Amino acid sequence: MLFDTLFRRFSTDLAMDLGTANTLVYAKGKGILLNEPSVVVISKTTGRLVAIGSKAKAMYGKTPDEYQAIRPMKDGVIADFDSTKKMIAYFIEQVKGSRFSFRPRIVIGVPSGITQVEKRAVIDSGMAAGVREVFLIEEPMAAAIGTKMPIGESVGNLIVDIGGGTTEVAIISLYATAYSESIRVAGDEMDEAIVRYVKNRHSMDIGLFEAERAKIAIGSAYPLDSKLTLKIFGRNLLTGLPGNITLTDAEVREAIEDPIHAICEAVRAAMERTTPEFAQDISNRGIVLAGGGALIKGLGARLSKEMGIPVYRSKDPLTAIARGAGAVIEDWANLKRVTIN
Repeated sequence: MLFDTLFRRFSTDLAMDLGTANTLVYAKGKGILLNEPSVVVISKTTGRLVAIGSKAKAMYGKTPDEYQAIRPMKDGVIADFDSTKKMIAYFIEQVKGSRFSFRPRIVIGVPSGITQVEKRAVIDSGMAAGVREVFLIEEPMAAAIGTKMPIGESVGNLIVDIGGGTTEVAIISLYATAYSESIRVAGDEMDEAIVRYVKNRHSMDIGLFEAERAKIAIGSAYPLDSKLTLKIFGRNLLTGLPGNITLTDAEVREAIEDPIHAICEAVRAAMERTTPEFAQDISNRGIVLAGGGALIKGLGARLSKEMGIPVYRSKDPLTAIARGAGAVIEDWANLKRVTIN
C-alpha cells in the first residue's frame, strides 16, 4: 500500500493512441502533450534510431541505402516489434522528461479485433518502454468516451472510428461493447487506392504521403457543391522524369470509392445485426464519426443517405481516442472497468 501511494503521488499516468498514422500521448492532469507521425528511421548497419515522428516522416522515401524509414504499425497493430518498442520509449520519454520520479501506468488504445498475440506485443512494447503497468482499451470505446457519448446509460451508442489502419464500428451501452466489428480498411487503404489510380490513369508514380495530401485536401465520399482541384507531384512513368498533374475531387472520389463502400457496408452490418431496441436508439440518437477518416468530405452525408440515420462528426475527431483513454486515467476508479487485458 505504501509503494502504491508513492507511485500515485510521484508519477503521472499516461494514455496513448498508438495509431497506424499518428501516435498521441496524454498525461494525467495535463492533456495531450504529444502528437507525432508513427514513423521511424533506423540505421540498417547499427540498428540505431536516426529519427522518429515528424522528422522521420519528412525523410520517408528519401533515405540513402544505409537508412530505412519504417512505419512500425500496420492495420492498427504492431508490424515491427523492435521499432515500435523504440518509438514508444522515445515518445514516453519526450512526455515524461524529468518530472516523474517513478514509472507511470499507461492506457493504450488498440483495435477491437486485436488478437491475443497482438495484445501481448502491445503490452510487451509498453513494458519495455519503462512503464509500471499497461492497460488496453478498445479504440471505439476510447473514441466514444472522448466524444462524451453516454456510455454508462442503457442506450445504444453507435461509434465509427476511422483511423489509418482500421475502421472500428461499435455499439456501446452500460460501459460495455454490445457489438463490434473491426475492418482493416481505413485511411491507408484510401492512400494506396489514390496511388494506384494516379498510376493507372495518369501514368505517374506518387508517394503515399502525396496521396494522403490529395485525400485530405480534395478527397470526398459524396459529390461536393463546388469542384476542387489540386496539383500533385511525382515521377512520370513514361519519361522517368519529375512531373505534376492536376487532380479533381471527382477523380479522388472515384479512386477511394472501394474503401468508402467497405466502411459504409460495415456500418450497415452493425445496424442489421443489432437488436431492434438498439436500432431504435441509434435511429433517434444518430451515428458518431471519429478518427482522421471522419474528416473526409461528405462522408457523413453519404452514410446518412444510405442508412437513413443522422450522422455527426466528433469534435476534433483526430484526438478522440487519446482524449477518451485520457479520461480513463483521470477517472480511474469509475472507468477502469472499460479496459481489457
